[in-house]
Amino acid sequence: MRRLFPVTDQTPASPRDRADREWSLDELADAYAYPSLGPDGHWLRANMVSTLDGAAQHDGRSQPISGETDMKIFGTLRALADVVVVGAETVRQEGYRPARAREAFAARREAAGQGPAPAIAVVTARMDLDFSLPLFTSPLVPTLVVTGAAAPADRVAEAVKAGAEVVVAGDGAAVDPARAVRELADRGLRRQLTEGGPRLLGQFVAADALDELCLTISPMLAAGDAQRIAGGPSVTVPHRLAPASVLEEAGFLFTSYRRI
Repeated sequence: MRRLFPVTDQTPASPRDRADREWSLDELADAYAYPSLGPDGHWLRANMVSTLDGAAQHDGRSQPISGETDMKIFGTLRALADVVVVGAETVRQEGYRPARAREAFAARREAAGQGPAPAIAVVTARMDLDFSLPLFTSPLVPTLVVTGAAAPADRVAEAVKAGAEVVVAGDGAAVDPARAVRELADRGLRRQLTEGGPRLLGQFVAADALDELCLTISPMLAAGDAQRIAGGPSVTVPHRLAPASVLEEAGFLFTSYRRI
């Protein structure tokens, strides 16, 4: 993996030192470390993949446009997070399972005061979820369901019965994205990672709740009518982010942009 320009001052060594060898998991974890957070701070980063022509999926899933190193970074970002925030549609399409503990990151997580694996937080208004799935019945860390106060009461009861923790982050049925970030942070889940889908990411963008975007640019063309990485409500003025890093491997670009 080749570093095309520095990741701020937190990434050690020089591009020449890494140009001809694979980055270790520790080096990737250092490169993607969360910024220092104050006692009341939180940080929401997104991790998405897009083809050269803007498709975030192929045949409804992101896996076909991903690659080996992209999945390695995907795993690293998860291993650094307190919570992975994901939309209900993505849970259904991608077949989400509980996050697992990874020995390679165990010491790092313990030193940061984190549990063995990040929690999964599913954002849903209609609670249209299969609570018999392993995501709810056998997670290492209890799964959270983030919904509104007017969510169907019978579905809320079913989620609780399955062992999920229900987080109310909206006065109606819909979830307020900025409130969801705060509610999770209030539970000690301050290092937050969202993996989409595009509708949820669009909501975070529109609410100006996103602090960082980690975007993999896949060297593929997909055409068709696939979603782009963010959809939904528009913003009055586009939000500008500052580049933090660019890595390259096998034609894939792994970029990171942070809130200015």
